[in-house]
Amino acid sequence: MQNSQPEVVEKTPESLASIIGRISGLIASEHFPNSDRAALKRMNPKKEPPLSFYRFAFRHLSQNWQTQRKAWQAVLNGMALMSPHIHRPDQPLGKVLAEERYSEARLERLLGAGDEIQRTLILRAVRFLAAKKQAVNWVDIAYLLLTHEPDKRENLHMNIARHYYQNLESKEQ
Repeated sequence: MQNSQPEVVEKTPESLASIIGRISGLIASEHFPNSDRAALKRMNPKKEPPLSFYRFAFRHLSQNWQTQRKAWQAVLNGMALMSPHIHRPDQPLGKVLAEERYSEARLERLLGAGDEIQRTLILRAVRFLAAKKQAVNWVDIAYLLLTHEPDKRENLHMNIARHYYQNLESKEQ
């Protein structure tokens, strides 16, 4: 006699890179409601997000997004601000900032800031890139916003700085 219970298939967690690729594609899509994109653009990191944020988050983010709501709020706000030029995996954050002449002092403040201030500074950098229509690897930004372990943060900062200085020097030559 066979067991009639359905087979349970465990879902493996989606990588941050695949989440970023998927949600950036959704936000940039011509089928994404303009009213939702506008609401995401208008979000203020110091205020409660609109219902459109929650609707998007519950539908499209991983299950534990609520533990880092403010970081995800900044991610979605920034992506909406950059739409339709959002995510390019081949364009590291440091490289793009160097190529667009983002100042070293601003980058130093951004990398050295605590959570709340860093979210504000990242959104300023995003506006800077959006004005230049420059897409960037949003995985770099998401990791900056979502990572809290000191060693991992230091590695992120070093990676961003390395791309920044390698590309800043090539622009100066």
